[in-house]
Order: sequence, then C-alpha cells, then structure tokens
Amino acid sequence: MKQLRIPLFLHDIFGEKQSVVSILSILLFGGLLTASLYLMFPQLTENLPVWRSTLAFLFIFDIFSGCVANFTISTSNFYAARKTNRIVFIAIHFHIVLVALLLHTDIWYSIGVWAYTIAGALIVNALHGKQSQLLIAGLLLSIGLGGIPLLPNIQPYMLTICLLFMLKVLFSFAVDHYSKAINNIGEEK
Repeated sequence: MKQLRIPLFLHDIFGEKQSVVSILSILLFGGLLTASLYLMFPQLTENLPVWRSTLAFLFIFDIFSGCVANFTISTSNFYAARKTNRIVFIAIHFHIVLVALLLHTDIWYSIGVWAYTIAGALIVNALHGKQSQLLIAGLLLSIGLGGIPLLPNIQPYMLTICLLFMLKVLFSFAVDHYSKAINNIGEEK
C-alpha cells in the first residue's frame, strides 16, 4: 500500500508516513462518530454559544480520531522512537475535562476518568520495552471500561467520550504496539 510522506507539523498525529486508507479511516471514524453523537444528542449544545459547541466538538473529534491514529504503525513507531514526545503527549491530554467544562456536564466524572487514564498511561509508558506492557495496559483498560459505565447518572454521550478517551490515551497511545522504534530516515533502531 502506497505510503504518503506526512508534513512535519502533522507527525505527532500521523507519524512520518501513512497510507491513504489509514488517513481516511482515521478521519472518517472521528468525523462520523462525532457527527453521530451530535445527531443522537442534539441537547448537547442547547443554550451554548457556537464557539463553545464548536470547540467541544473539535476536542471530541480529536479524541475519536486519535483512537484509530494511535493504532497505526506509523504513529506508534513515531512515538516509540521519541520517548519525550510520548510523555508530553500524555501530559497534555486534558481534553476530556475541557469537553465536560465546555458542555457543562459530568465534570467530576471527567476529572476522575482523566486522572485514572493519565496515571494508567504513565504506568504503561514506564513499561515500554517490557513484555508485561500489553498485559498491564489491557488490565488497566479493562478496569476502566468496566467501571465507567457503573458511574451513576453519567450522560450517555459523556460515557462514549470517556470510554474512547481512555482507549485512546491508555491503550491506543501508551502501548508500543509494534515494538519498533524508527528513526527520522526510516531505519529501525
């Protein structure tokens, strides 16, 4: 499958090379799920200024798209070769709390999910190169996936966003899925 060279400013999202099919899959998944959420829950944006709704949906799109992007060989290998970038990427993922604040909903749940996800991602990241990384990531993800739906009165749209945020950061991103660090010129390290 033909690989496209990704512009430098998009390396943190797509890695250095990505197939057209992968790029379309990432964007379609993020776009279609975001649009579905909006269509299923139109009350999400009632009484909100357009700028808040737009910003919330951009963050939601980023969360959903990132779930898929972080499973690609290119993105996984890009971060496997750049440990500092991976830590920074984990640290800046505060999206879930911002979405809750922008939409005025489930703020405390979002803070809890964010804290659990970031702590879990840091643990998983610390296991980089160890055989136990995938098992621990799967265990932590399973605990979160089992626990979040048990939160009383969580809004269904926030449940979806929280679950996919956790999948994106804790499992999709923090795990080195392909165990290959690739340097800038495309050679294995």
